[in-house]
Amino acid sequence: MWEFTDDRGVRARAARRPERVVAYVRAGAALWELGLRPVAVYGSGHDGDAIDPVKAGELATAAVPYLGAGKTLDEHSLAGARPDLIVDVTYDDRFAYAVDDGVAERLGVPVVALSVGSAVNLSSMLGRFAELATSLGAGPREAAEAELALAEDAVRVAAAVPRAPKVLALSAAGPDQVHLARPEAWPELRHLADLGVQFVSPEPGPGVNWSTTTWEYAAGLGAELVLADSRSNAVPERELAGIDAWRTLTDGTAVEPWNPELPPGARASAAFHRAVAHALTEHGGH
Repeated sequence: MWEFTDDRGVRARAARRPERVVAYVRAGAALWELGLRPVAVYGSGHDGDAIDPVKAGELATAAVPYLGAGKTLDEHSLAGARPDLIVDVTYDDRFAYAVDDGVAERLGVPVVALSVGSAVNLSSMLGRFAELATSLGAGPREAAEAELALAEDAVRVAAAVPRAPKVLALSAAGPDQVHLARPEAWPELRHLADLGVQFVSPEPGPGVNWSTTTWEYAAGLGAELVLADSRSNAVPERELAGIDAWRTLTDGTAVEPWNPELPPGARASAAFHRAVAHALTEHGGH
């Protein structure tokens, strides 16, 4: 008997350990890093007909079938992959984010959803994915954990220097709007803040994870390093060149890519921390 209680408090059970796992692409990328190969992955309502390579991480080169996203993910698509288990994420610890629980229930396939929302810290989030992977037969990953610890040290050092850049994380929505991340709502950003990174934050208001506002407002926050959403659903930097406030925001300000749906694995987290440490060092004092 295999069983696992997810972060919604739902206990998934099976007569034997699941071997055919279908996962939301972010969760699938984490399982791949942890030594498990999903038989297929699917996207969310923000995704398109092809897998987003940014969200897929190392999984993008693994030739794992992509079943579609949002409402295109139906019982027929899932049934064709013959899953023993579906692995998703949850932002509110109540509902799976990308899969319709009703679809999975009608197929008789258990769903495990692990928290990636504001209530969880980075260490716990990584630990839960590792715990699930271990229950599914993955081996230990001490080397990746050591790699992350070194990367965290690099962030601490870079953030502690005089005049370390103030950081703003955002997702471009178009010529008139931008989504500014509330750092405390994102486990990875909150962890960077705990390591000493100085964030500039939007004013309190609507939106748990994001504050949707104007480029002029963003430009007035005084950021010296911008972490820009690099997923396919965000407007790419090349399309922002004609926006005066974007030019003001980025005049003398470094822009680095940021994946708000980073795979919850130690190796992916280490790479992100190293990139931030490098950006802080490279642009400190500017």
